[in-house]
Amino acid sequence: MTEKPRPLRVAMIGAGFMGAAHSQGWRVAPRFFELDATPEMSLLVGRDPARTQAAADRWGWAETSTDWREAIARDDIDVIDIVTPGDSHAEIAIAALDAGKHVMCEKPLANSVAEAQAMAGAAARAEAQGVLSMVGFTYRRVPAATLARDMVAAGRIGQIRQVRAAYLQDWLSDENSPMSWRLQKDRAGSGSLGDIGAHAVDLAQFITGVELESVSGILETLVKERPLAADFSGLSGTAGEGRGEVTVDDLALFTGRFNGGFLGSFEATRFSTGRKNALRIEVAGSKGALSFDLERMNELEFFDATAPAAEQGFKTIIVTEAEHPYMAAWWPAGHTIGYEHGFSHQAHDFVQAVASGTAPSPSFADGLQVQRVLAAVEASAGAGSAWTTV
Repeated sequence: MTEKPRPLRVAMIGAGFMGAAHSQGWRVAPRFFELDATPEMSLLVGRDPARTQAAADRWGWAETSTDWREAIARDDIDVIDIVTPGDSHAEIAIAALDAGKHVMCEKPLANSVAEAQAMAGAAARAEAQGVLSMVGFTYRRVPAATLARDMVAAGRIGQIRQVRAAYLQDWLSDENSPMSWRLQKDRAGSGSLGDIGAHAVDLAQFITGVELESVSGILETLVKERPLAADFSGLSGTAGEGRGEVTVDDLALFTGRFNGGFLGSFEATRFSTGRKNALRIEVAGSKGALSFDLERMNELEFFDATAPAAEQGFKTIIVTEAEHPYMAAWWPAGHTIGYEHGFSHQAHDFVQAVASGTAPSPSFADGLQVQRVLAAVEASAGAGSAWTTV
């Protein structure tokens, strides 16, 4: 008789948008992938008891709590999954790691380099005791993006010469859309730069295998005040009345030099009217180029500069074959997957790493490096776009 994989009991802190996405990952991964441990959705922690219970019932969590410290104190919890706003990441993650819990934490890792350094330090101490951690840059796990990384590593585009990356959304383009925690620097750390620009930075570094070493950037807040929603809390004034100050950037533009000597350009905005979730990256090399767009997530564009001139042009690779990363676990060849599947891939990779005692990727150290890039962009913008070392 085959031995049943050991359970890996998960407590998730946070019950919003990312809570739903991570719940999807934990719930679905063991049903499609052969895992060496079985994740169990043991405890959901949220601020409001009724809403948290409703979310647990919907998503399949066994129990609920309103105190994250309870999750860390319990002996029957193995993993802490953090999907709260950035201002609480450091406190929860460090406490969990020090208590011997494996930790998955949403990006960006923290709200500041100092917090991220403390988290990376805690992760290093914990890893020495066999306790593992990972930051949730989920777009690495879109099969087409992983394939792009593999093709670059295999030398298919030759020597990298230039990177262009942009993350374009428009959900804030209406100046009367209400305030949220994502528009408060003390809660979110930064605006477009940290929320979606972090993804562009991580994906560019992941695909190329090279880190940014210096940046020159500019930040702009396009709408400086927004109406307070009836259920909004966190600013002075009466919820549902008046307007609150936006204290983060709406638009981030920056250039960067990679350690490999090549240059990159980056854009992050939630004001790109008509673009819903367009994370785009193009890597140009001496032998070819690759282009990825999250709004066409099952495709990867590849240009082979070594082909005869009469045959050149970008070709579309439909990333739906069993030979492509992660795809063998899903549907028959030719059938597409969606946004939510990245979270199942993330859960798969984390569980397998914990089960084997292998450090998962991206690590907290990787998250710290991205945090340093974000801080360097902000410092450059404050110094008139001066080139700033990461």
